[in-house]
This record gives sequence, structure tokens and C-alpha cells, in this order.
Amino acid sequence: MEEKKRGFSFYRLFLIVGGLSLLCIILIIIGIGNASNDDLAGVFGERSLVKSETVYLTLLLALLLPLGICALTIFIAKEKVGFILFRDKEEEEEEGVRFHSLCQIDEDMKEYTAPAYQSIASLQYICNDFRNYAADRLGLYYEEDDIRKFVAGFAVSHLMIMQGLSGTGKTSLATAFGEYLNNRSTVISVQPMWRERADVIGYFNEFTKRFSESPLLKKLYEARYTDEIYIVVLDEVNIARVEYYFADFLSLMELSADNRYLEMTSDTWEKDPELFVQGRFRIPENVWFIGTANNDDSTFAVSDKVYDRAMVMNLDRKAGAFLPEPSDGIRISYSAFKALADGAERTFPMSDTARRQVEEIDEFLMENYHITYGNRIRNQMEKYVSMYIACGGTEREALDDFLSKKILRKLEGQNPAVIAKASAGLMEKLEELFGENGTPLCSNYLRFLRQMTS
Repeated sequence: MEEKKRGFSFYRLFLIVGGLSLLCIILIIIGIGNASNDDLAGVFGERSLVKSETVYLTLLLALLLPLGICALTIFIAKEKVGFILFRDKEEEEEEGVRFHSLCQIDEDMKEYTAPAYQSIASLQYICNDFRNYAADRLGLYYEEDDIRKFVAGFAVSHLMIMQGLSGTGKTSLATAFGEYLNNRSTVISVQPMWRERADVIGYFNEFTKRFSESPLLKKLYEARYTDEIYIVVLDEVNIARVEYYFADFLSLMELSADNRYLEMTSDTWEKDPELFVQGRFRIPENVWFIGTANNDDSTFAVSDKVYDRAMVMNLDRKAGAFLPEPSDGIRISYSAFKALADGAERTFPMSDTARRQVEEIDEFLMENYHITYGNRIRNQMEKYVSMYIACGGTEREALDDFLSKKILRKLEGQNPAVIAKASAGLMEKLEELFGENGTPLCSNYLRFLRQMTS
């Protein structure tokens, strides 16, 4: 805290000078008060213009001068240095603290008491109840399958990209889910100039010797202390390049939950936040990032690196109004939600028939268009299908949705001639495997690609 020390010395110097001046004047006043007129005349001379009244007036003005210096110094120190009189104890406590907000969270959480969580029977109950809550409390209407896709996506990745037409309720859906869980979502407005991690989590200011803590960093740190489910909404996620400013988080998602450490500082200070380990901070598991994306001239295309690591949800339609059942929301812990998701994988595993169908599509794409996918997407598919069924849907609906958004999307990088050929060939293959109109989302997507390239 070098800058603070200079301000402190500056203040003390003026205070000491002013105090000594004041002390000298007081001693002179006492001396003159005890002296007689003869003494004064002896000092200044009989014919001097300086009489005793003049001496007292001069002393009075001299008395006001150090007082003025003291007052001015206090004002300057307060405005420029942030110094407060008689704050020695406070200064000692703040000395060496560079993460002020995070350290304050450490203090606040010492008195934290976990809320009484509810025991929720199933994921299907959450989907139905949330849909009713959004309509009943917030006036937001969504189709049942859209709610299933949203909740099922939580099992696939901690990053979700919600894309679609403007005004279909992408941001509203994400924020409504936070209210439904009784833990309000944090909305971060992405800025066009964002290019690096400092824009997301903050940066260390060398001048003030403090870390500029972003709202996202404070929310992540708070989440480490609780078992709540946290929703962070990255509004207009693709108004800047996601793979630039969110690169560290994308990389950490590849690691196991225990190894997702974010490098915060290159050194350690004694008064760093309690949850830091050698300047690193572990990203909590109970936080989901939901990015809302618009596709227009003001935005960037989301890269394959982001799409592969995220779950994608298309929201292209508005649901009609319906009469909802009353709902007050729920209070479910992250641990309980994770247990429901793990239970869905065991109870509703992907069938052997579905695996065979997916493998045939993979072979068809590889042989004809040199397109394939890795184990990451295969594992995501397994989780999504199980979760979607647990939410009240069917295996065929889950496969149709996942294939259209995560696998067929890879055709967008091909030239128009390949896409035209692929759309016809894939339509035939899908009908062969799933029957006529068995995968409507895939069919609609292939028709869309053909129209875009024709």
C-alpha cells in the first residue's frame, strides 16, 4: 500500500508543523500575558509603532494560520488520499488487503446459515412446476418441451448457449429460473470491447495495489460457501468473441471439478481471501453460465470450440397463454439437483437401439462429408437423453433435438455444394433409421441449410 503511506506521511507532516506552530504561539501568549507594559516597551522600544494591542492582534492572526493549515490539510488528505482522522486501527486492518470485497464475503459468511431445502421427488416435477411458476408469477409462457430442453441441458454442461429470435424470452427464461429457485440470477451485460479474462473477472491495479473485483468474481466466490444453485446470465454473449474473453473458463471445463482452478495472482499475500490457494481460486460446481445469443450483423459467430463445450438451446417461438396452477417456487440444493441428474442416468440410460442409430449417422457423415465428433459430444448425448426422459420427454425427441443442434450443425462449415448434397442424403438416412417424420427438428434444420445455400 505504498501510495497510502505517502499520503499518510504528507498529512502527519502538516499536522506536526501546525501543532508546533500552535504550541509556540500559546507559549508566547502566556509569556506576554504575564508581562507588564514596561516589559513590552523594553522589548519593542518606547517609540515603536507596535503597541501591546498590535502585538495581541498579530498573535491572533498567527494563531489562525496554523489552524487554517490543519483544516486545509485534513480536507486535502480526505479528498485526495482517502485518509480519515484517527484511523490508525482501520489502516492496520486494511494494510495488505487487495481483495476487499472477497475478504468481506469471508467475514459475512462466518454467520451464514444454510436455508431449509426442500426434498423434490423428480425432475419432471421441477419442469412442470417451473412452467407454472413462470406463467403464474411472472406472466411468462413457455412450451413444455422448451422447459424440458432447458432443464435437461444442465446435465450436459455448465455453459448453455440460448439462441433464437429477439423477443422470444431467452434472458427472461434464464432469470426466471433463478427466481424459481429463490436465488436470483446474476445478469452480466457483455461489452463489445471484451477480449480477455480481465474483462470478466477483474484485474489488479498497480497504482492502488487493489484488485478490481468484477460482479462475476464476487458471485463465484460467494457460491463456494453455499450449496445453492447459481445462474449467471451472459447477456448478448456473442457481441464479443466468446472464445477470447471466456477462454480460461472454456479450458477449465475440460478438467474434473476438483481441478478447475483459476489463476488469480502470481504471488500470495498474507491477507488474501481464505478460499485462495497459492493465488488460485477453484471455480464452484454449483454455478451455471447461460449465454443469450442473437445472430445479426452486430454479433460474432459462435465458434466450434464454444459450441462443443456448451449445450445449445434454440428458442424461436412464443408459447400461447394458458391457465397455470399456483406455484411459490422451490428451494433445492445443488447436491439434491445433482443427485436427481445422476439418478436419471441410472434410471433412463440411452438404449442400445439409439446408440446403433447414432453410430450409423456418425459413419454416414464421416464417409460422405468427413465430419465426425469425439467422446465429449458422445458423453453429452448420453447425459442429455437420460435427463430429457427424466424431465418427461421421450428418447426419440431427445435424440432429434441433440442431433440437430450438436452434430448436424457441423455441416455449416461446408461449402454450398456439399450442404445441398448432404441435406438430401441425410434426410434419406434419417428416414431409414427413424421412419418418416421421425426426426422433425433434424429435417427442418437440413431444409433451412439448403435454403440458406441455394
